[in-house]
Amino acid sequence: GIDNYSPYYDPDLKHARSRILSADPGFRVHAVSVDEAGQLQEVWEQERPDIVIHLAAQAGVRHSIDHPETYIRSNLVGTYNVLEMCRQYQITHLLAASTSSVYGANTTYPFSEQHQTATPMSLYAATKGANELVGHSYSHLFNIPMTFFRFFTVYGEWGRPDMALFKFTRSILSGEPIDIYNNGKMRRDFTYIGDLVESVVRLAVTPPVPGGQYTASTVAPYRIVNIGKGSTDDLMSLVSEVEKATGRRAIRNFLPMQPGDVPETHADVSVLEAVTGYRPDTPLCVGIPAFVSWYRAYYGLD
Repeated sequence: GIDNYSPYYDPDLKHARSRILSADPGFRVHAVSVDEAGQLQEVWEQERPDIVIHLAAQAGVRHSIDHPETYIRSNLVGTYNVLEMCRQYQITHLLAASTSSVYGANTTYPFSEQHQTATPMSLYAATKGANELVGHSYSHLFNIPMTFFRFFTVYGEWGRPDMALFKFTRSILSGEPIDIYNNGKMRRDFTYIGDLVESVVRLAVTPPVPGGQYTASTVAPYRIVNIGKGSTDDLMSLVSEVEKATGRRAIRNFLPMQPGDVPETHADVSVLEAVTGYRPDTPLCVGIPAFVSWYRAYYGLD
């Protein structure tokens, strides 16, 4: 494991995750940033991984508007460094996190891996899309099996505090208003963390081959896969489920759409299902109570 414990959100949450993972004797974590090539190579030399799951990035659509330099450094330079390590040490499969945000201004639903992604609505999305392109060139030139998966609004236990579910839960339990953008007229393909983990684990052992079925390239062992539930829920349904799980009524503060945001995301998950035999299906009425229960326990709330 590699983590630079960035203060973008509470590092204590990240350290707590690491402690749980480190209870397994087969797991080690290194406090290293992927944009530091020398430090990254030291870890690679020590660990010699066969399969790499690259989740490190500066996340957040809105944060990228005010802090673009962190996205260039973490997402572009950091991913380049990971690709270089994969080339030098000849790994068997690189899996890397992309995002549904790459679909940008697309309005054809559900989003398919075959759709164009040339209209990103934020710098965050642009860096992720660029990583997919650079990844393909590395896959082709150096014969590195690669899978880029596009996440769709992941939520669940141990999630990011800057995401809507975390903020809604915190505010509702504290009796504070919640900000609801686009006046609540938003739809998302909410994907429960357990479904995402199962999908990634299954993809890890099914590397693509050049020209193979469901491979996104005729010249490289390269694949792009949506990871989502394959159906959408409106934002107000999310709010309603949080209210049920907390037993509290939300104080709603309706606001216009934020810059860089989109009104809807919806994943076509047929490639994921064909490659892995798995289709995420956890509904909000199951995933949200699981998150709220974790939240209460983690923060010591009754």
